[in-house]
Amino acid sequence: MVAKPKKKSRPVGDPAAFAQAAECLKILAHPVRLRMVQLLLQGRYTVGELAEDCSVPDNVASEHLRLMQRCGFFNSEREGRRVYYQVAEPHLANIMECIESRFLQKK
Repeated sequence: MVAKPKKKSRPVGDPAAFAQAAECLKILAHPVRLRMVQLLLQGRYTVGELAEDCSVPDNVASEHLRLMQRCGFFNSEREGRRVYYQVAEPHLANIMECIESRFLQKK
């Protein structure tokens, strides 16, 4: 008797969820934003600190942060006159690990 091949299970896939994921991945797809993610995975930073490290003006850094905050990647916390940003989405660490292992390995 010949065994029937098992039917492959199909992964769950909601088109709306894929659309949301694609939008957020588009937001990440910028070198300054990727660097900000890398930095913020190590701790919290102010806009000025991130701007300085990324060699962009503060207003440009603020815009990048606003876009990523809108996707839920970061949140902010005010302490006196300073606003600190930190990672709100823990899965960013997995994404950054893939990027670092593929593109930032020492040769």
